[in-house]
Amino acid sequence: MAQILFTDVRPHDVLVEDGRLVPLERRTEGCEVVEAGGLLALPAPVDAHVHPDKTTWGQPWLSRTPARTLRDLIEGDVAARAGMTAPVAARAAALMDHAIARGTRAWRAHVDVAPVYGLSNVHGVREAAQAREDLLDVQIVAFPQLGLLSAPGTAELMEQSLKEGADIVGGLDPVGVDGDLHGHLDLLYGMAERHTVPVDIHLHDGGEQGVAQVLEIARRARSSGVPTTISHAFCLADREDLAETLAEAKVALTTCALGADPVLPVRSLLKAGVLVGLGSDGVRDPWTPFGDGDMINRAHLLAYRTDARTDEELATCYEVAAHGGAALLGLEPARLQAGDPADFILVRAESVAQAVVDKPTPQFVVRNGRVRERSC
Repeated sequence: MAQILFTDVRPHDVLVEDGRLVPLERRTEGCEVVEAGGLLALPAPVDAHVHPDKTTWGQPWLSRTPARTLRDLIEGDVAARAGMTAPVAARAAALMDHAIARGTRAWRAHVDVAPVYGLSNVHGVREAAQAREDLLDVQIVAFPQLGLLSAPGTAELMEQSLKEGADIVGGLDPVGVDGDLHGHLDLLYGMAERHTVPVDIHLHDGGEQGVAQVLEIARRARSSGVPTTISHAFCLADREDLAETLAEAKVALTTCALGADPVLPVRSLLKAGVLVGLGSDGVRDPWTPFGDGDMINRAHLLAYRTDARTDEELATCYEVAAHGGAALLGLEPARLQAGDPADFILVRAESVAQAVVDKPTPQFVVRNGRVRERSC
């Protein structure tokens, strides 16, 4: 592959060859030169938690119905999706294309598996992902949105999904939705061990009920060695004392800085060695009219919700989106150093901190060493 030299870049010029960054002194005659005009290079971000099968991105406006409980939201979601005419693959593809244009490098996509859907959502998201496999890495989580035990037939579909396109086995509020902590986790970790895949569990339950589930998940993760992520984990918002327990069990967390929901204490978790990723969650779906799949915007929301003020605090929010997400998905880090994958964006900002605050649209998106998008 021909070399591309990006000049006048903050914090330093970048030379790309064969999909990777290489030392500037390896520049060869005749390499392509891109004048960046003082743009800032940032590692491409990762969306570590998104629900593309639910999205209405690119579709007519959807009016949402009032919902007071998680069950209300779940039932409203099923009803709304029954009336959607665009197939999952088309809706997911539209959101993928937007995320790619905004510089997103990879997704962990939570995709509903339930008797009412069969495996159609998994197949649809996988179809869209395969058509963009050189632009976006996509991991699919088989997600039991309607319950794992409380929706008969779901466990069998989950097992089958791991043979037909899913990469990760997902869970949902073992107590709050299924009412059986150990039965739920027995199924999840049994599947994970049989198929040698990670586990990613949505946990909305708060208070001591939520904390008890976190501690049992940590125990299971430690004893089984299965890579485990807890998504949302609202119950940990004010429980910084559990950070070391999670770090020792190697349990990762994802947060999405959603609306009025509690947000994880990111800085203290990172200090304790807990791996934390950032995600969009729902994007323009039956649950919410908000969300845009733009991870710079999501880093901004995380900074706002965690009262980040200093440059270091603001930069940490972007690092969670870029490096935390990459580590959670098992990707190589893209730290803009020689030898790293050439997955980066160029934005109009003086620093990472300013980019988090200003939310600039990427002027260039570079993926696998190739310029995929130019906005200037």
